[in-house]
Amino acid sequence: MSLSLHTPPPTAAPAEPGAATALLESYRPATDRFLATPHRTLLGRGTAAAVPHDSRPAAVRVREVLDTARRAGDPAPVVVGALPFAPDAPPALDVPRSVRWAPPLREDPLIALPVAADEDRPRWRVREVPAPERYGEAVAAAVARMRAGEFDKVVLARTLELTSTREPDLPAMLRRLAHRDPAGYTFAVPSGPGRTLVGASPELLVARQGGRLTANPLAGSAPRSEDLAEDVRRAVALLESPKDLHEHAVVVAAVREALAPYCTVLEVPERPTLVRTAAMWHLSTTVTGDLADARATALDLASALHPTPAVCGTPTEAARAVIAEAEPFDRGAYTGMVGWQDADGDGEWVATIRCAEAEGRMLRLFAGAGVVAASTPEAETAETAAKFRTFLDAVGAAL
Repeated sequence: MSLSLHTPPPTAAPAEPGAATALLESYRPATDRFLATPHRTLLGRGTAAAVPHDSRPAAVRVREVLDTARRAGDPAPVVVGALPFAPDAPPALDVPRSVRWAPPLREDPLIALPVAADEDRPRWRVREVPAPERYGEAVAAAVARMRAGEFDKVVLARTLELTSTREPDLPAMLRRLAHRDPAGYTFAVPSGPGRTLVGASPELLVARQGGRLTANPLAGSAPRSEDLAEDVRRAVALLESPKDLHEHAVVVAAVREALAPYCTVLEVPERPTLVRTAAMWHLSTTVTGDLADARATALDLASALHPTPAVCGTPTEAARAVIAEAEPFDRGAYTGMVGWQDADGDGEWVATIRCAEAEGRMLRLFAGAGVVAASTPEAETAETAAKFRTFLDAVGAAL
C-alpha cells in the first residue's frame, strides 16, 4: 500500500505484502530520500523546496518551509533529511516533489527473503582515522581529565575511510542494511553536494504524534556474540554493569531535563531494558510524555535534546571542546539527526549513528563510544570496532 504525497503518513494501516520492500527496491541515489522506521516506510523523490541555512533555529526554518508549501496548495507537505552535529553547519533538509508511504519494513514478509548475492563487490582499501593506538590515547587522556573533575562524559569517535576503484552500489548497500535490521531506522538521504548519508540507526531521538511524544535514549553497549550462551551472558552483564548503568543514567537524566518543560506528564522508567541489533546490545529507556503546548513540533523537541550525552557528552560545551581537540576529522552529519516532519508538526527524528557518508569512490564510516571515568582504552576501541561491523558487513569489507 503506497500512498501519495497528498495523503498523511500511515499510522496503523494493515501491511500489504511487498509494499515496504517495493519502496526499498525503488530507491535511487542523488534524487531520492529513503527512511524506514518501526512505524512506517517513506520514499521521497525530487526536491520541491529546500530548507534554508541561516541563523534561525532549524525548527523555525522547517516550519516556515512547510507552511509555505501548504499555502501553495500542497495539503500534506513533508520535510525529509539530515541535520549535522555542529549547530552552525548547513542542514540537508528538503520537501520532496513526491512522497510514497508504506507500512513498516518489519511487517513486510518479503523483508525476510535473502538479499541477492553481490558477486561484484568492490575491493576496499581501509584507512583508520585515527589509528587505534591514537584513539586509545585520546580515551586515556579524557579519562584522566574526568578523574580530575573537568567533565563527566565525552563520546569519542573514529572513522574508517574506505576507497575503491569504483563508486559503491548505494541501493545494494541500503538493501543489505535494511534486511539486516528491519526493525531499526534505516536511511539514505543526500547530505551535501555529491554526498549521500546511509545508515541503520538503533536510536530514536524523539517522535511526535499529535499531543504525544516518545524518546528512546540508548547508552551503554556490548558487542553481540555468535555463540548463544555467550551472547546471553554479555546481555546480562550489560544490565548489571555499574559503568554502563551510570553512563545510561546520565543520558536519561539529560533527556528528562530537556523534555520536561514541554510536557504536562513525562513518564521515565526507573531502570533500563535491553535492545539488540545484529551487532550490539544496548541499554534502552523508552520515555513518553503528553505535550503541554500542541505547537511544539517534533523538530522543536529533537532540537531541545540534541546533542544528548549519548552522542556528545556532559556538560555539553565541555564535551564539544574535547571532541574538537581529540577527533582529527569533521563529524559532518554523524551524530546529528535524520528524519521527517509534516506540516502539523508530527514526525520522527533519529540519532545519526551506525552510518557512513559516500562521496565518489570513498565511503567514510563512523563509530563512537561513550567515555566515562571507568572507561579503558581497550574496551572503547573494541566497542567502536564492534559498531563498525554493521556497515562493514553491508559493504563486504573487513577491519
